[in-house]
Amino acid sequence: MSLYGLVICGGESTRMGTDKSLLVYHQKPQYEHVGDLLAPLCERVILGCNAQQAQTFHTTYEKLTDLPAFAGAGPMTALLTAFATHPGNDFLVAGCDYPNLTTGELANFLHSVEKDSTAAAFYNAEGFYEPLLGWYSKSAGTVLKEGFKTGQRALQRFLQTENAGKYQPASAETMTSVDTPEAFRAAKRALDLHNDI
Repeated sequence: MSLYGLVICGGESTRMGTDKSLLVYHQKPQYEHVGDLLAPLCERVILGCNAQQAQTFHTTYEKLTDLPAFAGAGPMTALLTAFATHPGNDFLVAGCDYPNLTTGELANFLHSVEKDSTAAAFYNAEGFYEPLLGWYSKSAGTVLKEGFKTGQRALQRFLQTENAGKYQPASAETMTSVDTPEAFRAAKRALDLHNDI
């Protein structure tokens, strides 16, 4: 059994108005940057994307197009596609929404995971999981697929039902999700200032 990294790229980005996976905070598009964050921790990194992204992404990472059988399930679509295409593996998942994410924080998260658990995820101060910053065991794939068949499409609900592990990072900024043009500009300014120090 291996740990694979899965970058979730296929969201609709309706509030941002442009594809969030193409935004640049760290000298390269987020899909590539997040892949680079996962690479030191995982045997293989996969970009979960829609058909249009698969045509336009320039990368050496494997591009995995959402399977039509799992369409309409939001981020769960990419995860179900990954489990179906690469069965028998655990997945470390990271979305493109988190510009402050680091490999170090992901490593700390992995060390916190109870190995006999089904899943674990970052956990915010409001009492909710961050499903796109998570670890999903191979057994989670089976549970998710069964849930999908009965109309359960929310990763948040899955994590709550499974009493998934909760990880609170050293800095809450790690979980800052950037979803609007204003938030993007603010995050970019903050990162540029930090890099200049």
